[in-house]
Amino acid sequence: MQAVAHSEREHALLSASGAHRWLVCTPSVRLEEQFPDTTSEYAKEGTLAHEIAELKLRKYFIEPMSQRSFSAKLNKFKKRELFQDEMLKHTDTYLEYLQSITLSFSSKPYVAVEKRVDYSAYAPEGFGTCDCIIIHGEDLYVTDFKYGKGVPVSAENNPQMKLYALGAYLEYSLLYPIKQVHLAIVQPRLDSISEWSLSIDELLAWGEEIKPIAQKAFNGEGEFVPGEHCKFCRAKAQCRARAEQYTALEDFKMMKPPLISNEEVGTILEKAIALEAWVKDLKEYALAESLKGNEIPGWKAVEGRSVRQFTDIDKAFEHLKQNGIDEAMLYERVPLTVSKLEKQLGKKEFRSLVEEAGFVEKSPGKPTLAPISDKRQAITAAPDAASDFQ
Repeated sequence: MQAVAHSEREHALLSASGAHRWLVCTPSVRLEEQFPDTTSEYAKEGTLAHEIAELKLRKYFIEPMSQRSFSAKLNKFKKRELFQDEMLKHTDTYLEYLQSITLSFSSKPYVAVEKRVDYSAYAPEGFGTCDCIIIHGEDLYVTDFKYGKGVPVSAENNPQMKLYALGAYLEYSLLYPIKQVHLAIVQPRLDSISEWSLSIDELLAWGEEIKPIAQKAFNGEGEFVPGEHCKFCRAKAQCRARAEQYTALEDFKMMKPPLISNEEVGTILEKAIALEAWVKDLKEYALAESLKGNEIPGWKAVEGRSVRQFTDIDKAFEHLKQNGIDEAMLYERVPLTVSKLEKQLGKKEFRSLVEEAGFVEKSPGKPTLAPISDKRQAITAAPDAASDFQ
């Protein structure tokens, strides 16, 4: 089977990764077409990690190869500019998770790596690439490897994962009596593995449910709906619907009581958090336009604060020592933090030598405000303790 490099992947208009947005804001996909699809350094880094993971999975599940051949291919990845040693550890974590699934089976499963699937029966011209598909008996496993370290992504009711599962079912349902679907998102840099299961009947019912929505998105029809999903949209900075949602703040000027209520505080905060993200997007857009020579009235691009740095720190320090400066003045001895020491020792050794010996404690985090949708438990503080948190 020919490998599909992430950097060479085609992208469907109704992509699985964008489903969380186009299922809510249906006209956004057509609006995005007028904006270039740029790739960040983080995305390129993720692509390299995926390629290393793919090599490891193919060696273990699909294409047995000699250690010499494997090392030669791996060394090519190590020469890439964005390669980091930690990629080896995190891709091992991903492989070990998949191994833990297949080793529990009584017989050899079917495994596909970087498999392109077609879900156009549910979303026009829809297709995507699954990181890993495993089928054993009546069970279908669809796993997504995410290398980013932003926020943990839940597999529960995840539309991207469900579209992949629909495509996998359409591909293999004639060969395997699939009745149960297991979705998993592995994020090793966040030490997060999210799993969720549903029946094939539930999956197919969801597929039928989204058909008319997907058709509207493909046609560019429907209403623009601003929300959390806007941060992934290429039109986020200039979208008029996103801009107009903040005009509702003007309503508060008409309130007669001199003090706003707690209900009003909650409403304002909801809008202010989204407004903060939108302003950030506007600034990035305005800077890019200014650097192109396009005018943004009232604003201009200027050179930011410069930072001094050594041209050659080793030679500079050697020069200082030769001129009578004590070497002790040139360095600071700083102990490693808990997380850095754990990374140096490895989790197993850190746990046995440090944690189990009682040298680490985990104190409660400082109270912070979060939306009601946050999964963490709500806390309260006694009146006399509230001042301590200030």
